[in-house]
Amino acid sequence: MRGFVLGWLCLASLTWGYPQGLLYIPLDDRPPNWSPCTWGLVHCPPRGLYQGRAGVSPQALSSWLLAQRGPTLVASLDALVYGGLVQSRTAALPLEEALSRLEVLAHWQAHSGGQVLAFGVIPRHPDAIHRQRNLALLRRLGEGLGLAYLEAPWDDALPGSPAVAEAATLPLPTRPGADEAGQVLLLRALNPGLRVQVLYDQPQVVEQVTRYEGIPLRETVDRLLASAKAVAVEERPDLVLVVYTGGDPRQGVLSVLRGLRQAPVALADIARVNRGDAPLVRYLMALGLYRELAAYAAWGTPGNNLGAALAQGGLFSAPTCQRAGNTAVACEAWRTRALAQAYLEYLWGEVGRPWVRARFPEPLTEEAARYVLERLQSEPTPHLGLGQLRLVGLQFPWQRSFEAEWQYRLEQTSPPRP
Repeated sequence: MRGFVLGWLCLASLTWGYPQGLLYIPLDDRPPNWSPCTWGLVHCPPRGLYQGRAGVSPQALSSWLLAQRGPTLVASLDALVYGGLVQSRTAALPLEEALSRLEVLAHWQAHSGGQVLAFGVIPRHPDAIHRQRNLALLRRLGEGLGLAYLEAPWDDALPGSPAVAEAATLPLPTRPGADEAGQVLLLRALNPGLRVQVLYDQPQVVEQVTRYEGIPLRETVDRLLASAKAVAVEERPDLVLVVYTGGDPRQGVLSVLRGLRQAPVALADIARVNRGDAPLVRYLMALGLYRELAAYAAWGTPGNNLGAALAQGGLFSAPTCQRAGNTAVACEAWRTRALAQAYLEYLWGEVGRPWVRARFPEPLTEEAARYVLERLQSEPTPHLGLGQLRLVGLQFPWQRSFEAEWQYRLEQTSPPRP
């Protein structure tokens, strides 16, 4: 969980063939958690219920949920119990009261007949004051809550973090990550059984422990595929997940090209934390490959990027999207939107965040947003399937440099020659 960007593009006239009425309760309103609410796939609580760093009222969320019907709910338990990820670390809430706040899920299932896919975060060390309470809650839930699926991703496991050992004590699936968990469970709900081929730019690194994960890279990927209910395959994939670990961007490009011969490619750039690999992105732009991707992610930790790339690639790549009953035009529009947001996330980590941190103190103001927007508007942007990406607005939803929320448009122009 680190820094992010969210862009907006008006595509309200497009509809999806995925099951309608799917409900989604985000962890909080930071961009990676809230962005599925802008995809047109799910029905979310009103944005106004979420009050930035102050979190969301669990009572307000429960009231909203009980008024909804739908076949499936994807929900953050931390939002329903504590009011968000930040609040889960500090809320002085007795275990039994925490459990009682989740009774709303049973009530919703009883009156809607829907299924619940949920996730609760193993808290980050040493930030969480009441981590034993949080773990006890997850342990009790793992023993039976009548949910269709429940998992516990762990948040930022640096060396010395007890998260991996704590995860091993829980009677439910666990893995690295947090902010991408909602996206991955949406993929599980909407497109289970996705056939995924995983390509690594450096196969020899798969047994190395990646930063913030606490387990080898191969194990992170295996657990992620299980979370999404995806199937690892070596041939005839629906999607190729390219894992770029850095070192040689040319090898990364070759991995993308190799993947494109098999199926649409989702690229997880995990060479660095919270920012993409600039030489790789420059190669992709120069060769006209960025706009060919099914998805790209570089905004967070390795687990964040792997999960976001897999989820968006599995939902928005043309073959899987069209098999769900969507038109080719709608699928291209949503894939383009995902790539636009991903590029802005890359641009923020590479240029925007360092620039604004060097010049403005937090909490960040509208003045800071105006100046950094002017700076970023001078940066090159890709030509995507629906036009040239242009930045038109920026704000700081939590008044800090980790997150930036964008407005953008796609201008109809001829694509540059690679």
